[in-house]
Amino acid sequence: MATQAAEPRAPLSRERVLLAAVSLADSEGLGAATMRRIAEALDAEAMSLYYYVANKDDLFDGIVDLLMAEINAVVDRDEATGRDWKQAMRRRILSAREILLRHPWAPKVLESRTTMRPAVVIYHDRLVGLMRSGGFSNDLAHHALHALGSRALGFSQELFDPNGAAAGADDRMLADLAEQVPNLAGMLAEVAHDDPDSTLGWCDDQSEFEFSLDLILDGLDRLRQGAATS
Repeated sequence: MATQAAEPRAPLSRERVLLAAVSLADSEGLGAATMRRIAEALDAEAMSLYYYVANKDDLFDGIVDLLMAEINAVVDRDEATGRDWKQAMRRRILSAREILLRHPWAPKVLESRTTMRPAVVIYHDRLVGLMRSGGFSNDLAHHALHALGSRALGFSQELFDPNGAAAGADDRMLADLAEQVPNLAGMLAEVAHDDPDSTLGWCDDQSEFEFSLDLILDGLDRLRQGAATS
């Protein structure tokens, strides 16, 4: 009986390496996206990957490029005509957040980049375009980007993470905090974040994110209106 020939392996490429890294990060966390694990996933030698990604920084830059390409494709497709600037910006930012929630490791990688990748610049350019078409001056649009910070990309940077260094010792941590900072301890004991599927950090759940986003957008709208009438 003739044996069936094995399917030829797809040739290695930068895109395949980056996609394998993203898949590992999605399933096991960012720490799993090592050259050794990526090579295993691709049935290749780890050293052969360095032809496509020079080092860890280059790997992370490439991952950001893939992530932002996904975000830009979705938000550009989702952009609807007839919305006012605030509705359009809100939808754009929340669409980006939906993608980040599928890649919960992404904020850490985005925060680690020391320079903006071109796709990140393009994303922010579109936000400025929405504001300019909505009546913002360049000066107010600049202030708006600073006010939004990382929220423009769909996540909020954590002020602190009480579960980070004291994982598994929350009760002891709160007891220690209560003596020194009773106001924070009381707040942390009461505030609950019960929906892990909406979370990109300890305090960055969907309701907190949308509360802050709407607060900023409402404030910017009042400034825009004031500038238009002055």
